[in-house]
Amino acid sequence: MIVVGEASGDLHGAHLVKALYRRDPTLEIFGVAGDGLKREGIKVIFDVDRLTGMGFAELAGNLKTIWQAYRLLRKALREERPNLLILVDFPEFNLRLARLAKKSGIPVLYYISPQVWAWRKRRTQKIARWVDRMAVVFPFEVPLYQNEGVAVSFVGHPLLDLAHSSEPRERTLTQYGLDPSRQTIAILPGSRSREVAYHLPPMLEAADRLERQLEAQFILVRATTVERGILDGILEKAAVKVPIAEGNTYNVLHACDLVWAASGTATLETALMLRPMVIVYRLSWLTYALARLLVRVSHIGMVNIIAGESVVPELIQSDVTADKIVAESRAILQDPELRKRIVSKLSQVREKLGSPGASERVAEIAFSMIS
Repeated sequence: MIVVGEASGDLHGAHLVKALYRRDPTLEIFGVAGDGLKREGIKVIFDVDRLTGMGFAELAGNLKTIWQAYRLLRKALREERPNLLILVDFPEFNLRLARLAKKSGIPVLYYISPQVWAWRKRRTQKIARWVDRMAVVFPFEVPLYQNEGVAVSFVGHPLLDLAHSSEPRERTLTQYGLDPSRQTIAILPGSRSREVAYHLPPMLEAADRLERQLEAQFILVRATTVERGILDGILEKAAVKVPIAEGNTYNVLHACDLVWAASGTATLETALMLRPMVIVYRLSWLTYALARLLVRVSHIGMVNIIAGESVVPELIQSDVTADKIVAESRAILQDPELRKRIVSKLSQVREKLGSPGASERVAEIAFSMIS
């Protein structure tokens, strides 16, 4: 049984399932799935699109659906009694399933750790009680679990296997009706509908200004968990024309000079493609107020957290404005030395993420636990 909670978890879960099937095509795998896991052919108990939340306040509005999913999965654990439960990120939900599985004698493998290094560090104590094995994707996470006596392995980051382009810049831009001779900015507003609602309007206002000031052009990358209609509705009101790319993220990133990315997996994808970026993130006022009380990190972007310094600019909450997006973007686009320094730092971040093959390593761990 495998449970994911958002687009990035579905992506990594799908590659893990592919690795599992390569080892044993007769496996029966079921659980919570998005488009990626569905393509791998697992039995879907619940659709990940219905689970996707964002923060404390946003998640509260989805509690009925979350409770429905929890009851279905609890029933599946009891009736199907899988040989292994694989949990991918999504800690508020998944740790409850881990407790259920532990009580039922079902082994638990947790892939992609909760961000205990950022907030609620005491969750490592619960993990020590309910999780049999942790497979972490950042090297600095290992001692956090070792100190609690948790069996933990650093498997490298799964994006190292994925973040590669297959098309030249000119072909990609031409495909979307863009001019290869113009500076191009990719817009990645988030993988959740609420994120898009917060981020995309100021991004499009900034795009309109930069189109007039620098003759820049833009392309928007749609996350699979965001309905196309939501993007179309916002883009129709924009003064600037922006094509939408689907399922072509890495070629688009490769073709762009700069990326505007909502904080999350997209920032790591952009870093691995060695593209300068401006990170943005807005939440409801209540979620943000609670986060300020609880979160202990000085940066929100994983790129800056891994680097231990501010490699790329972050615009948070009230700073997510067209004025500030334009200012940060112009600084990068018009200063070759600054751009060069950013790319050099991104290369160092990439080196810290280990080597390709994360899915195969996790699959090996999974089979050792099953046997």
